[in-house]
Amino acid sequence: MKDAENTPTSAFQPLEERVNNRSQRPSSDAFKAFMAGNWAPASQELPKRDAVAGYAATRRRAISGQFKGERLVIPAGPLKVRSNDCDYRFRPHSGFAHLTGLGLDHEPDAVLILEPVAEGKGDDGGHHRATLYFRPLAGRDTEQFYADSRAGEFWIGARPTLAEFEARLGLATAHIDQLETAITKDVGAPEIGGISIRLVRKVDENIDALVDTARYNTAKDPDNLDLAVLDALDEKLSEALSELRLLKDDWEIEQMKLAVAATVEGFEEVVKVLPRALTHARGERVVEGAFFARAREVGNELGYDTIAASGNNATVLHWTRNTGKIHAGELLLLDAGVEADSLYTADITRTLPAGGKFTDIQRKVYEAVLDAADAGFAAAQPGAKFSDIHTAATTVLAERLAAWGLLPVTVEEAISPEGQQHRRWMPHGTSHHLGLDVHDCAQAKRELYLDGILTEGMVFTIEPGLYFKAEDLAIPEEYRGIGVRIEDDVLMTADGPVNLSAALPRKAEDVQDWMAGIYREADGALEA
Repeated sequence: MKDAENTPTSAFQPLEERVNNRSQRPSSDAFKAFMAGNWAPASQELPKRDAVAGYAATRRRAISGQFKGERLVIPAGPLKVRSNDCDYRFRPHSGFAHLTGLGLDHEPDAVLILEPVAEGKGDDGGHHRATLYFRPLAGRDTEQFYADSRAGEFWIGARPTLAEFEARLGLATAHIDQLETAITKDVGAPEIGGISIRLVRKVDENIDALVDTARYNTAKDPDNLDLAVLDALDEKLSEALSELRLLKDDWEIEQMKLAVAATVEGFEEVVKVLPRALTHARGERVVEGAFFARAREVGNELGYDTIAASGNNATVLHWTRNTGKIHAGELLLLDAGVEADSLYTADITRTLPAGGKFTDIQRKVYEAVLDAADAGFAAAQPGAKFSDIHTAATTVLAERLAAWGLLPVTVEEAISPEGQQHRRWMPHGTSHHLGLDVHDCAQAKRELYLDGILTEGMVFTIEPGLYFKAEDLAIPEEYRGIGVRIEDDVLMTADGPVNLSAALPRKAEDVQDWMAGIYREADGALEA
C-alpha cells in the first residue's frame, strides 16, 4: 500500500474540481492583471419600463391582499444539470415569472420576496413591498468574469444589472448575498411579534432548507413542530398563485396570441418537410426537428415535448420518442406548441393525412372527432361550467361509437357515471387551462377549475380524440391503428369562445387543401 507522501497530488484533488481539468484555464498573476483592464465601460443608460411591469404589479397586489402580515417567498429555481457539467436551458418557476414578468433565462437562483408592511404602506397601497433578489453579473475586473462557466459574462454573455432590472420592472432589487437575512429575519410566531413565512416549495432545495431551518430555530417547541400545518401554509400560497392565473390579463392574452401564431408557423414547416419525412427511417424525428427549429427561431423554446406520432403511435397519448417511420397511407398526429419569450405557450393538435388525402375510414373517424370538438365549442359559453365542455364532446363521441356498433351498451348507459365504456377510446379530458404552463393553473381548487364557471379572460384547450389501437380486439380491424385528436386554443370572451388557433384548418377537406397548397408553393419555389 502506498503511503500518502508518495501518492500523486491529483489523487487529493476534490471530485467536484476535476471537471475543470480539461479547461487549462490560465491562473498567472500576469494573466489576471491583463484580463482585468482595457474593457469598454458598460452603458449607463437604463432601459425603458417593460410593457408587462404594470400588469405584474397588479398581480403582486392581488396576492398581497390574500396574505396580509406574512412574508411570501417565491423562488425562480436553480439551474438543473442535464449531464455532468452541462445544464438544461434555464426556465423559471411559473409563479415567479407571473409575479415578476420575467421570462427567458436571466435569473437562475433569483427569489422574489413580498415583505409585509403596515396597512396601506406597501407597493401600490398594498400590504407588502416586493424585492427581487438575484445575482448580477460580476465586473470584468473579477475572476468570475472569465472563470465561472455558469455565471461569468465571458461564458454566458451579459445579464442585466440590479439597476437595469429595477428600471425594467418597476420592482426593487437587491443582491442575492442579502437573501438569507431577508428570508430569516424576525421569523417566529405572530403572537410574540414574529413574522410567518409562506414558501413556494420544491422549486429550490436550498431555499426550502433555509426556510425550514428558520422555522425550526424560532419554534416554541422545535421537537413537536407540526410539519403538516407548515406544509398547508405553503400549499395555500401555491394554490393562490395558480388560481391567480385562471383569468388572463390583456398582456397575457397578447402573449398567447403570439405563441399561437408562432405555432401555426411551425405546423406549416412540418407540412413542408413531410415529403422528406416519408422517405426517412425516422420520419417522426424529421417532423419534430422542423417544428423545433421554428420554435427556436421565433420563440424561446418548445412549450412541451412535441408529439409527432404516425400510424399506431398516434394512439399513444404522449408519444414523444418520435422514432417511427411515417407511411403515406397513415395519419400523423402532431401535438406541439411554441413557448414565446414571455414563457406563455400554445398547445395545438392537428391530425394530418401523411400522403395528403384521408382514406374513407380515416375521414369517418376524423369527422367524428371534429363534431365532438364543435360540440365542445358550442358548450363553452359564459356562465357554463368548465366541465360542460368535456360532457358535450364525449357525448358526441359516445353517439358515434354507438352508431358504428362499437359500444357494448347504450349511449345513455355509457355516458352515465357508472358506465363510461366509451372512454376506452378517449381516456383523457377534453380541456385544460393554458398559459405559462401547458397545463396551467394545475394547483387550483376543483371548484374553481373543473367545476369553475367559464369567465371572460380564461384561456383553455378543446381537444377531443379517438384512439383505436392496433392491438384492440374490441373493434373491427378497419379501425385499428387510427388515432385522431383535434386541439384548439380558446379565449373566453363576454360573447363566447374565440378560437385563437383558427388559422390552422380543421375540416378534413380544408386540411387536404391546405397541405396541397403548401406543397404547390414549395414546388414553385424549387422551380424558381
